[in-house]
Amino acid sequence: MRLLTTLLACAMLLITSPTRAADKLTVLLDWFVNPDHGPLIVAQELGLYGQQGLEVELIAPADPNDPPKLVAAGKAEIAVSYQPQLHLQVAEGLPLVRFGTLVATPLNTLTVLADGPIKSLADLKGRKIGFSVAGTEEATLNAMLRTVGLTTADVELVNVNFSLSPSLISGQVDAVIGAYRNFELNQMDIVGRPGRAFYVEEHGVPPFDQLIYVTHRDLSSDPRLARFLDATERAVQFMVNHPDKAWALFVKNHPEVDDELNRRAWRDTLPRFALRPAALDVRRYERMATFLKDAGLVKSTPPVESYAITVR
Repeated sequence: MRLLTTLLACAMLLITSPTRAADKLTVLLDWFVNPDHGPLIVAQELGLYGQQGLEVELIAPADPNDPPKLVAAGKAEIAVSYQPQLHLQVAEGLPLVRFGTLVATPLNTLTVLADGPIKSLADLKGRKIGFSVAGTEEATLNAMLRTVGLTTADVELVNVNFSLSPSLISGQVDAVIGAYRNFELNQMDIVGRPGRAFYVEEHGVPPFDQLIYVTHRDLSSDPRLARFLDATERAVQFMVNHPDKAWALFVKNHPEVDDELNRRAWRDTLPRFALRPAALDVRRYERMATFLKDAGLVKSTPPVESYAITVR
């Protein structure tokens, strides 16, 4: 009788106890949904966030400059951002820390027309070069030009306002800095005007993480961050093992990206996703900090642990 009473009491407790709500996280993307965000979308579609007790909302920004600022202001927990920009934002006083990596190699390039007159960086002397983002892109270009004895004073810079491949194809400029090897190069090839890329990390720029996850410094020890990275790590493993199934999941609720350009970008981005998103390469951050300081974009190189962490 006593055993029966105990079992009934336990059953009533299970019935009346509320189900534990998932912990919410808002993630601000750096741009509209595209293959760069593959692990986030696949983790969501596979239910991997839910398995970690998380309810993750992914939001594309109206202005790509806003996500880190909104996280710094406490309006969201996570932003997808860029390693070089993180150094500048921290120097400006934003309370941000990197806690994970999304794309672990540079994507940006200096691109010219494959059938054009520019065969080497030295051929850029006296030419027009289009750019979109002042500061880091100019520093990148200057470093690349220095490898052949030139500087930005030897070229004409033209702000093409993110119209990179169209301005190159139309002849408005002779080269563009900041074109992504997984996107603009495919875009140019599809329209029959293939490009030739000079990879920044092969011409004077230290390797860096193109896309990273940043959060507010006050959330550095938040346990949700480690669970978020665990889910995205499992998503990357699934993508590597099952690229076609992962693509089907990616476009399932995003039909606007189901086209030839994004299929090619998916293929080219896949090997660049961080297999260990929580891993931190301290030397990589030290080198980039030194590079930006030498370029005059930051005044000092603070300890890496003050703006880049590993979570547990």
